[in-house]
Order: sequence, then C-alpha cells, then structure tokens
Amino acid sequence: MATLRSCIKLLTRPKIEMRHFSAAADTLAKVEVNSKTGVAVVSLNRPPVNGLNLELLQTLSQTLDDLEKNKSRGMILTSEMPTVFSAGLDIMEMYKPNQDRLKQFWVTLQQTWLKLYGSSFPTVAAMNGHSPAGGCLLALSCEYRVLVAPKSTIGLNETQLGIIAPRWFMDSMRNVMGERQTELALTAGKMFTADQALRVGLVDELASDKADALAKAEAFISTFAKIPAAARNLTKLDFRKDTLDWLRNNQELDLKRFVDYTNQPKVQQGLELYLQSLKKK
Repeated sequence: MATLRSCIKLLTRPKIEMRHFSAAADTLAKVEVNSKTGVAVVSLNRPPVNGLNLELLQTLSQTLDDLEKNKSRGMILTSEMPTVFSAGLDIMEMYKPNQDRLKQFWVTLQQTWLKLYGSSFPTVAAMNGHSPAGGCLLALSCEYRVLVAPKSTIGLNETQLGIIAPRWFMDSMRNVMGERQTELALTAGKMFTADQALRVGLVDELASDKADALAKAEAFISTFAKIPAAARNLTKLDFRKDTLDWLRNNQELDLKRFVDYTNQPKVQQGLELYLQSLKKK
C-alpha cells in the first residue's frame, strides 16, 4: 500500500520545469526542478555505470554551484542508469595517467565533495542501483540515503582493490555509521547488501524501485518545509564543520598523497589487473 501511495504521489506531483545549466550538464547530468517546491532532481547520466571522471565531476560541481546560486530548496541525487547509482571513480583517470589531468581530477573531486557535503540545502541520495567506492561517497555526502532493494549494494570497497580510502572518505562514513562499524567496513572493503546497509545505518530507508525511492526522498525534504532555512543550514554545518575543515586545511597534502600513491608501480600494476578482470567479465 505504501508503494502504491508513493507511485500515485509521483504521478500527481506538480509540473516539473527543466533547467539546463550547460551543454555538458545536458549530457552528463539531467536536472529537473520542481516549480512548486524548488527541489531539484539531479540524475547522473554517464553510461554505462556513471564512472566519476573529470568531466562528470566538473558537471556535478557546476550543478551544485547553480543550485546554491538559485537558492534551491533541496536536491535529490539519483541515476539515469537502471541498475547502477555510480560505480565510483573512473579507473582510467588513475591508470597510466597524464599528471596534469590526474591533479585536476583529484582537485575537482575535492571541490565537488566540499560543495555537496557543505551544501546549504537538504540533500538526499535516491540510489536506484549499486553504489561502490566513489558512488558510496556521494551518497554519504548527502543528508539522507534511500536505496532500492533487494539487489543493490553499497560500500567503500577500496581496500579490496589495494587502495586506501582517503581520510575524508573515512570521515564521511564514520559520521554516518559510527567508529566501530566504519573500521570493520573499511578494513574489509565491505560491500553491504540493502538489508545490511539499513541495519548498520549506512542507508536510512529501502525502496521497491526508483519511483518509490524518489517519493521517499521528496518526503524527507518536505519535513523541512516549515523549518527556518538558516537555522537548519547552520545546524547542519556545525555538525559537519570538523570534517569539512580537515580537507579545507589539508587539500595540498591530500592531493600529494593521492598523486604519489597513484603513481606507485604496485598500484599501477593493481589497477591493470583490475582492468583485465573487468574485460574478462
């Protein structure tokens, strides 16, 4: 019955107004703004798995800037792909990289995360598919997470690939799941099933399909309709201040660590083996 009500709500919601921020955004991220509520639905659109390459991150960063400028009442981040929210960082940005592009890629990721994690408006990840690694980071950066069950999985699985998740990835998960559960998850590179993710608090709700996930995301944002926006925003930023400040104060160090680590021969060999395994699949 709940699912039926959710579907009816979507079918009867006010007319959606399209707002295109740039030619790149039209291709890599679709943005719909509800003309009545002011809530934007941002759909990642880089087939086949929304790999986070430089251009997609630049598009998402610009979209966040535009939503701030236009005083958005909220954002729902979702995917145009049928079974994947985002497969995470595009390995090709790190495998045998051009050094200038590698640095630009990581700085853009840093800036995108700072904007999303520190946004002035409410944010929800409506994950209609798998969300490993960087996909999980995007979800953790939002204030609320809805995951389509039962087949979707989510987690920071970097250690399975021989990669160490950066401090701000770890902090993003720690702030959601707590110290002990985060340590267990990160050391094992665990990918959680939908039920497991709900049980440990990695996600807040499960949904039957994308329409249900979007309806639940809208319902969460609607809870702030009568809350003074400035008070809500300042409370959010107080909770997130230490995490945001760490990266703001350590961006150059974090960049150097990433570049040095990525260029290690063993890391490049590991990335090559991973790419070979993908080809076999």
